[in-house]
Amino acid sequence: MADTMRAFVMTEVGKTAVVDKSIPTPGPEEAVVRTTASLICTSDVHTVRGALPVENGRTLGHESVGVVHALGSAVSGFTEGQRVAVNAVTPCFRCDYCQRGFTSQCGGALGGYRYTAQMDGNMAEYFIVPAATANLTPIPDDVTDEQAVYTCDMLSTGFMGAEHARIQFGETVAVFAQGPVGLCATIGANLLGAGRVIAVESRPERQALARKFGADDVVDFRGGDPVEQIMELTGGEGVDAAIEAFGFPATFEGCVRATKAGGRISNIGYHGENPAPLQLPLDAIGLGMNDKAIHTGLCPGGSERMGRLIRLLQTGRIDPTPMTTHRFAFDDVERAFQMMADKEDGIIKPLISFT
Repeated sequence: MADTMRAFVMTEVGKTAVVDKSIPTPGPEEAVVRTTASLICTSDVHTVRGALPVENGRTLGHESVGVVHALGSAVSGFTEGQRVAVNAVTPCFRCDYCQRGFTSQCGGALGGYRYTAQMDGNMAEYFIVPAATANLTPIPDDVTDEQAVYTCDMLSTGFMGAEHARIQFGETVAVFAQGPVGLCATIGANLLGAGRVIAVESRPERQALARKFGADDVVDFRGGDPVEQIMELTGGEGVDAAIEAFGFPATFEGCVRATKAGGRISNIGYHGENPAPLQLPLDAIGLGMNDKAIHTGLCPGGSERMGRLIRLLQTGRIDPTPMTTHRFAFDDVERAFQMMADKEDGIIKPLISFT
């Protein structure tokens, strides 16, 4: 039996390759999963461009599902061969941060994000799962790998954007940018009962998906200042909540300006590759006193949350798979990554198959 596997790695800043690595062996509280499907994330692109400091040769990827290959001696409740999903964030559920409810910040700021940032990622034929009893999630037979892999990051992050916006039924919400995370935030805003969802997006294929996923209005910044367009749509009032899903100073400022007094701004954009520093427009928050709240967050993990996301797939409440615009075998992962980096051919999410 082979003891090596193929892994997609960052060989150095700006360069990637598929290399051979040893198949990992689980520690007592870990599991090893044999990968069956993965998605490439724009965060991987940011990492390769140097936004996240990682050592050369680190495996990329944090959106993978598969089957249990091996279990550590202290892992319970799972069997080898079982289909499972694993969130991009894998908390320990023991530290002070976890016990205070900030599992994504496990051990310190952004500490729950281990794949690639602290250890090899899971864009490989096999990968390790830390704190496996709490971070493995069974995939039921009536949910496909393609559906389940969206729970690993996109759905969990997008829904968090809507949750942190504290949406009440009937409220008006703006979602700035309709990439995969923004589209999932649009789905989440509708699930939480938003009365009107305004999507800000310029790409036609993403505008179409935003409408499919429940956006009532689409604002295209090519047609003018998006904040002015939102104000016109809302009779000069602004929105109750805005979700920033792009990670760019202009969109963050747009969220703050488009939100009415007493509203909420929820940031889920990745601001690690900004050409300009992120600044808070004080004039848009009423001299700092108009009760606007800003909430930031990192994709929540853990099997309990993942189970709830999978239940939404299982019952047909949501179907994120229209975001899968391209499909590749793992042999072609480098081509898929380059297309994602260049936003070529209208790509939104490329699905990588290992079987």
